[in-house]
Amino acid sequence: MPGTFAEKLLALKASRAQVCAGEIVRVSPDRVVSVGAATALVISLFRELGVDRVWDPSRIVLILDHETPAQTISDANAHKMVRKFVKEQDIAHFFDVGEGICHQLMVERGLVVPSDLILGKDSHTTTYGAIGAFSTPVDATEMACLWATGETWLRVPESMRIDLIGELPAGVSGKDLILYLLGRLTAEGAVYMSLEFHGPGVAHLSVGDRMTVANMSVEMGAKNCVFFVDPITVSFMERYSNEPYTRIVPDPGATYREVLQVDVGSLVPQVACPHEVDNVRDIGMVEGLSVDQVFIGSCTNGRFEDLVMAADLLRGKHVDSGVRLIIAPGSRQIYAEAAKAGLIEIFLNAGALILPPGCGPCFGSHSGILGDGERCVATTNRNFRGRMGNPDSEVYLASPATAAASALTGQISDPRNFLGRSNLGG
Repeated sequence: MPGTFAEKLLALKASRAQVCAGEIVRVSPDRVVSVGAATALVISLFRELGVDRVWDPSRIVLILDHETPAQTISDANAHKMVRKFVKEQDIAHFFDVGEGICHQLMVERGLVVPSDLILGKDSHTTTYGAIGAFSTPVDATEMACLWATGETWLRVPESMRIDLIGELPAGVSGKDLILYLLGRLTAEGAVYMSLEFHGPGVAHLSVGDRMTVANMSVEMGAKNCVFFVDPITVSFMERYSNEPYTRIVPDPGATYREVLQVDVGSLVPQVACPHEVDNVRDIGMVEGLSVDQVFIGSCTNGRFEDLVMAADLLRGKHVDSGVRLIIAPGSRQIYAEAAKAGLIEIFLNAGALILPPGCGPCFGSHSGILGDGERCVATTNRNFRGRMGNPDSEVYLASPATAAASALTGQISDPRNFLGRSNLGG
């Protein structure tokens, strides 16, 4: 029987010849990752299991990224607890405060390769599907059990095929694509499904674009999201990993619950309006709304190419006097690359505030909490009420280009209006 990507990969990980959507399989992940101060809860749950040692310290990744640097005594003590556990258990892959955001670090440090099965205690673990892995989030209890046993069960998801044709226009990026899909499919349009991206349009998406799409696929309820290995993936992996990997692709004739076609060449900048990720509008419908703060960063759009996109608009200009522009590179490596390329200087000269690599503003932990009634344009992945720390504020999700354009004008603005005055591209 022809198999989808999810069916073929989970059959491989379960040591089965074949599995079908709906089956329950027992699998051992290639790696598991737990992040932030919340890892302290996983440690406590692991202790309650009465197990002295983790199953394989080389396959556990711990990253302190959400509260960086710690802003409360509670978070500082949780971080301290994680550091102690790392030494006690000889955890091979630990990234302390300031190294970067989990999903960026996993990829740029070569800790995930195509056809891996990665389970993570973070909603946006789906990100690694950008390079051909099967990755999905789990909760704290399941993570503790994984540390103890190295095994868990998964239900094989049904699959949705999304065929992309065309090429993204100038001023439009992968963030606009995933926001468009959210608006079209809704937040419940792909619950527990494996999203497969096919078609000639994929060849025009960078790995960064793919990471953004895969990252936010969970906002549609997806179990996982995958882009298949192609020359762009190969080139990317040559830079970041020497580990061997296999390529898994679906069989011709595989069964899909739904098949969509999207002409990415027809897309315009998209904005997700408060307070739902699927409340998406073409930018022309919200253009002109005043803005108090702009945030560029997060696991969704804190990569080097995102910073380049923003810097191209901001070069030689200054943000509107009524706007606070906050920028957080996704990792220490990205920060260093941005500094070497002159991007940090462009941001500082434009009036931006540069934060250390981390997640803080995205989930309202610290650094950039909004005041009552304030409006923020953010390149993050969620805009639920109170997401950025204040339930009486509004968060609009957009691309780095739209965010930068909005910072310059003090209102939600179409980045295509700046074409010809910068090096902005699609």
